[in-house]
Amino acid sequence: MPEHWIDLRSDTVTRPTPGMRAAMQAAEVGDDVFGEDPTVNRLQERVAELLGKEAALFVPSGTMSNQICIRAHTQPGDEMLCEATCHVYNYEAGGPAVLSGVTCRCIEGDHGILDVSQLEGKIRPINDHLVRTRLVSLENTHNRGGGRIFPLEKIEAIADWAHGHGLVMHLDGARLWNASVATGIPLNVWARPFDSVSVCFSKGLGAPVGSALAGSREFVTRCRRIRKLFGGGMRQAGVLAAAALYALEHHVTRLADDHRHARLLAEAIADTPGLRLDPPRVETNLIWIEVDPELGTARDVAATLKAHGILVHTPGPQTLRMCTHLDVTAADAERAADTIRRQVPRRVRVAG
Repeated sequence: MPEHWIDLRSDTVTRPTPGMRAAMQAAEVGDDVFGEDPTVNRLQERVAELLGKEAALFVPSGTMSNQICIRAHTQPGDEMLCEATCHVYNYEAGGPAVLSGVTCRCIEGDHGILDVSQLEGKIRPINDHLVRTRLVSLENTHNRGGGRIFPLEKIEAIADWAHGHGLVMHLDGARLWNASVATGIPLNVWARPFDSVSVCFSKGLGAPVGSALAGSREFVTRCRRIRKLFGGGMRQAGVLAAAALYALEHHVTRLADDHRHARLLAEAIADTPGLRLDPPRVETNLIWIEVDPELGTARDVAATLKAHGILVHTPGPQTLRMCTHLDVTAADAERAADTIRRQVPRRVRVAG
């Protein structure tokens, strides 16, 4: 067994740093369901400030955060417009339908990116036979799109169109921090076109648990009730909020390191026959790869890398995903890149 594993499966595998653990241990706590946890309250105020919204709400997970927002914006029988590969539709267990009675109208984007022209004509007419088109949901950065950053000008055009037609806008911004660090565009500018925003602390920021949603004060009040309905009301949650506050203070700007390490891995993949970057340009910390059948399946390539201490995700028969994060050092990235270049082509030689 390798002495040191390099885990590139997800940025959710990170473990709290010593400083984060110390902050958690020292956290001042209270009963958050009563609104009495001072650390949770500080976190919510900080997130609202960063996103330029009136209020925010701490919740256990990104999935719950998105689904609370959908429930708060809609009525059963409504319709949501979203990109076909988005997380809300594909990876949240059918939440819009199960929890809110909302149907999803999926529109195929360019690696997760939609243009406003693709939405025109998609609003259902007012008719007793039809669903009510109510909500537009976007994702930034886009996971299945290869960590792509949704261009701000496209977001603003979609928001102008949506608001002009009486629709509301939600952002699944689980990795919005990455978009902000990669572009230098402040979080509040990214969040401004949206009526609600969800952000995650347990991915690139390295906290063990937690997300937050933000919007108007009235909206967040409604969301708080739905959080309770969905089982997300926590008690002395300040120990978790302290980790998120620590991450906001210490782990945001360092996301640039993750992006740099991802590009290093992408160069190795581009140099390796039988592996293809999809999309071809890596913008943040996610690398999606298509495997040529002559190398075998994605699981075959993953097994080869695992034998050399590299763990990767296999979301499809011929698809690999790698994700850099704060537990992957520059040396780790260099070792992984060297392993890809040296070991993956050997699969063809061995098979031959």
